[in-house]
Parts: sequence; structure tokens; C-alpha cells
Amino acid sequence: MLRSLDIRDMLLIDRLDLAFRPGLNVLTGETGAGKSILLDCLGFVLGWRGRADLVRGGASQGEVTAVFDLPAAHPARTILADAGIELDDDELILRRVNALDGRKTGWVNDRRVSGEVLRALSEVLVELHGQHDDRGLLNPRGHRAMLDAFGALDLGPVRAAWAARRTAMRDLAEAEAALEAARAEEDFLRHAVAELDALAPLAGEEAQLDIARRSMQAAERIRGDVARALQMLGAEGAEGAMLDANRWLEGAADRAEGRLDEPLAALSRALIELGEAHRGVEDALSALDFDPAALEATEERLFALRALARKHDVLPDDLAGLADQLRDRLSRIDAGASRIDALRRAATEAEAAYAAASADLSAARAQAASRLDQAVSAELAPLRMERAVFQTRVTPAEPGPDGADAVAFTVATNPGAPAGPLDKIASGGELSRFLLALKVCLARGNDALVMIFDEIDRGVGGATADAVGRRLKALAEGAQVLVVTHSPQVAALGAVHFQVSKSVADGMTQSTVRALSEPERVTEIARMLSGETITDAASQAARALLEG
Repeated sequence: MLRSLDIRDMLLIDRLDLAFRPGLNVLTGETGAGKSILLDCLGFVLGWRGRADLVRGGASQGEVTAVFDLPAAHPARTILADAGIELDDDELILRRVNALDGRKTGWVNDRRVSGEVLRALSEVLVELHGQHDDRGLLNPRGHRAMLDAFGALDLGPVRAAWAARRTAMRDLAEAEAALEAARAEEDFLRHAVAELDALAPLAGEEAQLDIARRSMQAAERIRGDVARALQMLGAEGAEGAMLDANRWLEGAADRAEGRLDEPLAALSRALIELGEAHRGVEDALSALDFDPAALEATEERLFALRALARKHDVLPDDLAGLADQLRDRLSRIDAGASRIDALRRAATEAEAAYAAASADLSAARAQAASRLDQAVSAELAPLRMERAVFQTRVTPAEPGPDGADAVAFTVATNPGAPAGPLDKIASGGELSRFLLALKVCLARGNDALVMIFDEIDRGVGGATADAVGRRLKALAEGAQVLVVTHSPQVAALGAVHFQVSKSVADGMTQSTVRALSEPERVTEIARMLSGETITDAASQAARALLEG
């Protein structure tokens, strides 16, 4: 229940404190007095998106505070818990400030919150039916959700089936696309794998081949020089001359009195070193021996490895792993057909499951539509529209997460006349009564909502207006209903009556709202009956309306 509304410096309101009661609360006043301002201010504190210029002229900011009583099981408590807010009692205080520069700041029980939290709370706190009710009742886009809420239908199974169907279809489409792309390169993959398997590259092989090639190339360049050196060392000229010299010196040594001993020793050492040099060069030449065919084979394999690496844009050492990767892609292609068959079966099963769940939901909607039609028809009779026909049409639509049905509320105002959309068939007064009947049926079982009707009685008068008022009063039993009205019949049935008026003081226009006493109610209802000049007859009629 909305307990109170406190407004400061908003639009034409300087300061206003309103205390509401359970049951039917009515607000009356002359056209332009500012009744819509109250709804604008209430919408502002609830986070609704509306007009931007809300701050009263001359003020630095505007502020609205709304106090609600929340029973223990009220759905607003779940929203508060999700926002990290716990109530110590049953009092919920919403406060929102509008700065002059347009900045808006909201609080819930002194905890700062976003506009999204306020709007979420508004969905379970207040329901507004205005003069231009395109928020749902006249908009076919919302009719299906209203029918589902009326029938308390469980959309969980069909939503789960839709999600499973969507996942299965996505997996199938992705697998088919992947297989198609893979098959487009199948010839390349098979050729590449055959080429890699024929070469059979090994990790680290390229470095080993490069070292062997460099070694053989170096041996090829120096072997000729070493061979010529060995030839020179092996020639008899140098060694023979040294042997001849040694023989002559040995023959003369006995007569040289020791002067040839040192030269002979040096010559002997030279012969020994010459022999060692000869053997060393022979060993080196032997080590430099290689098969030119081996060099050619080494180079061919090295160049083949490097060429294949460039072709696939990888390092030579990665060729072995690349072969495994390409073989894996080929195996997926080979296994792709069987996998797609399995995915196609899964998609077919998911489609069948969704179709079954959707069919069950469609049947439930048809039953709920029949119950709603009967309920609305029962409400139309007291509103003096017993000959009108209300029909909820459930027709096939594109499948979706909420089923495969389109729902539209239609009416036929006269027997035999074709049915059509509410706002196209019904006149202004008829539309108001249709909407009231529908609202009553849809609101049953949801006493937690504060229902607000903005001139729901427009276009009707006399006995019809009295019927509308009595239906609103019945709707307010055990709940809270706020009605902005120009109908004296409706105003007379209120449990509490507020008058909205406008005045000019010090060059500033202000709107005020005050609760009326019983004598004041007589005066206000008489004004509504007779206009600016209140006659005795109007006053007597007002008293009669109030006495019921």
C-alpha cells in the first residue's frame, strides 16, 4: 500500500504531504488544476522516464518521497534483496532528487540506488492505467504476457525447450559450416600430408644437416692444398738431401774434433720433425676425405626441409608437428559426416521437444483465453455493456522462447458486428469500460499492486459512471486504488477524497492537494455536478450520491 507521498519543489508544487488510505482514494479538481502533476511526481520517484523539466521555477532541486507498506511476502522484497537491501520492518521509503541541471539521484531506505532498481520496484508496487494506456492493455505486444499472467501459465518448459533447440541448431550449423570449409581444402590437406610423410622430417634434423654440410664444404675447399703439401713433404729432394748431408757430415765428424757434433744433432732432430710432419699431414688428409655424393644428398635433404617449411610458413623443426595437425584435420573431415548425422538427430529431437512443449502451452493459453473471456464478460454486465463481446484471440506465430502464439484482445460492441482491436472498435466511453473490466480481471490475485486509474471514467456519465465507480470500489476492497476522476458518481464512492486546486500567489502559480472533510466533499461533488455556480439542487444531489 502507498502510505504517503511527500513532494518538494516539483513543477507547480511547492510543498505537499499526502497520506493515502486502503481502499478507493479519489482525486478531483478542475481541468488544468494539476492532477497529472501528482502522477508525474509519483512516476518520478518510481524511476519512470518522463518529462525532464520537473524542478519548480526558482528552486535549486526538486524532491519526492513515497512511503509504502510491504507485507512479508511482497515481491518487492526479492528485488531489494538482489540489490543488497534488507528491510528491518514493513516500511519501504523511496526518495528521489532532481537537480536543476537534470541529474537524478535515488535512495531506498537511505541506500543510494540506480533508476533501474527503482523501475524494477515500480513493476511490483504500482500499476498505472492512464488516459493513453499504451503501456499494455491497448498494445497487442503485451497481450500474450497478460494472458500468461492471468492463467498463471508456467513458461519454464517451453523456454528450456527453446534454449535446447537453439543450442542444437547452432551446434549443427557450426559443424556443417566447419565440415564444408574443411572439405574445401581436403585435396590440399591430403597432398600436404603425403608430401610431409614422404619427407618424414625429424625435430632437430635441419641443424644437424646444416652442420654436416658446412663441414663437408670446408673439407672440399682445403683438401687440395693439404694434398699438395703432403706431396712436397714426401718428395725425395728434401729428405734425401738431408740424409746425404747427414752421411757426409758423419764421415767428416771424426776429423772435425767435435765441431760437427751440434750440427749433426740438429740435423737428426730435423729429420725426426720432418717425419712427424709428414705423418700429421697424411692423417689430416685422411680425415678430410668425403664422398661428394654424401654432400649432394645432405644438401638435397636440407634444401627440401627448408623449402617445405617456407611453403607452410613454419620453422623446419615444426614440420613434424604440422604433419600431425594436418592428419588430425583430415581425420575430422573423415569423421565429420557421422558427427553431423548425430547432431542432426539431436536437432530433430530438440525441435520435436520444443514443438510438444509449445503445443502444450498453446493449449493452456486457449483454456486461459476462454476463462478470461468469461471473466471479462461477467465484468461488462455491471458496466452496462452486457451486449458487448470480448474475445481473446490466440493465433499461430513465429516460434520463440515464449511459444508460437500471438495473442490479441478484441471486442465487438454490438451483436453480429465484427470483432476488432480495442482502440479501433470501441468508442471513448466504451473503451474505458472495456479497459476497466479487463484491468479488474487481470489484477485479481495481485492485491500487492497499488492500482492507479487516470480518468478511467472519461466519456461516460449517469448510471454508467455510477457502475464504473461501484466496480472501482469493489476492486479496491482488500487493495488500494487511486482514481483521478471528473465523474461525481465515482468521486462519491471514494473512501478518501482529495481535491487538487491551482492558485497564483506573488506571481507564482501553485498546485495544492488536500483531503476533504465530509462537508467539503459535498461542495466539491456539487461543483462537479453543476459547474462554477453551485446550486441547492446540486448540493442535494451531491449528498444523495455520498449517501449511496
